[in-house]
Amino acid sequence: MHNNTSLSPGIAPDFSLNVPSAGSVRYATWIAFFAWVFAVYDFILFGTLLPEIGRHFGWSEAAQAELATWIAVGTAVVAIGMGPFVDRLGRRAGIIFTVGGAAVCSALTAVGGAWGRLPLILIRSVAGLGYAEQTVNATYLSELYAASDDPKLKQRRGFVYSLVQSGWPVGALIAAALTAILLPLIGWQGCFVFAALPSLVIAFLARKLKETPQFELHREIGRLKQQGEQESARQLALSHDVDFDSHSNAGLKGAFQPATRRALFVLGGAILLNWFAIQVFSVLGTSVIVSVHHVSFENSLVILILSNLVGFCGYLTHGWLGDRIGRRNAVGLGWICGGVAFATMLFAPSAFWPVVALYSIGLFFLIGPYAAVLFFISESFPTSVRASAGALINAMGPIGAVLSGAGATTVLSMGGDWQWAALLFGALPCLLSGLLIFAARHVDPASVR
Repeated sequence: MHNNTSLSPGIAPDFSLNVPSAGSVRYATWIAFFAWVFAVYDFILFGTLLPEIGRHFGWSEAAQAELATWIAVGTAVVAIGMGPFVDRLGRRAGIIFTVGGAAVCSALTAVGGAWGRLPLILIRSVAGLGYAEQTVNATYLSELYAASDDPKLKQRRGFVYSLVQSGWPVGALIAAALTAILLPLIGWQGCFVFAALPSLVIAFLARKLKETPQFELHREIGRLKQQGEQESARQLALSHDVDFDSHSNAGLKGAFQPATRRALFVLGGAILLNWFAIQVFSVLGTSVIVSVHHVSFENSLVILILSNLVGFCGYLTHGWLGDRIGRRNAVGLGWICGGVAFATMLFAPSAFWPVVALYSIGLFFLIGPYAAVLFFISESFPTSVRASAGALINAMGPIGAVLSGAGATTVLSMGGDWQWAALLFGALPCLLSGLLIFAARHVDPASVR
């Protein structure tokens, strides 16, 4: 289905906006979902198997935490670099590149440890393409849903996106369940090789994705400007209600323009703080549970499976809630509750079911709001800088993980334990991130074009 937009003579006469069909939107949604599921599978798999990897190579808890810290640094660099790439070459290309690249790095992880810690750090840093994929997904789908002529989709786009973002707990569940099954059979190296296969299939299927109309318009305006047809580019932008001056400020530099600076700093700060909790309670959740409550490694996997089922419900709940009370409000309230739940879990009695219940509640309110916050980030910026700004904000996550890992490493190295390390560098920052998000401006989803 096409919506041909007529322009005045001499001004990009052959350009038309393509309204995405219902079928292409559904296909894109499923591809984005499975791409995210298997990216998270690899991402969580490393954290889940880190105690096993450390035991295999004789690395201490402090050495493992230091390794995770340096990997987070590399992930942040990769995540930032993906923004300009996607704003320049397209959302479709970004999905294919991130999924395919993460798959290759997952397979290489199986041999990276034998080469030494530095090669493993480099491999896992590039594997951060999988983490960067969530920004690409949010950018792509927010534009695709906004361009759709389906009124029902427009009213519940946040809930629909929550189904995609729920790939986080689904991927974590797959990582935990398959680790429990495959680890005794093929070892931790085989688990990483196995994880690469589905991502390669998704990267192949992603070739059929359609580019978003917004990016096609953005690219056409840029093409006219490069050819020196400034007036034609200006008129094309005006005919589609695009701010031509903002369009001129594209990429990472454009993300810092006055109109978007507040959103960049507030959302970036909130993600940075929240990823303290992600690093401690999701990526290193197995280590925390084993150390604080002295459960076996096998039982810690069971806890991860049960709690991530609840986390899946958290995505759907916050996606639905964001459509009704606003995404900013849904995110802020969720992260505040998550911080309280994790703090309680750390000092609760070391009984199996209380730990499961409190850890599950914490994940419900920690990862559930990402169904709303990533869409909220995309809605807070114009097309010209949407991916770049989103990448900068997304990169604050690994930086938060770096700071969290450094703090936890310091506590452990000085003779402290995971109970206080997780409180100071996990639960408390989670609560603060929820408070900070309220400093962001409310965005009316209907205003996103």
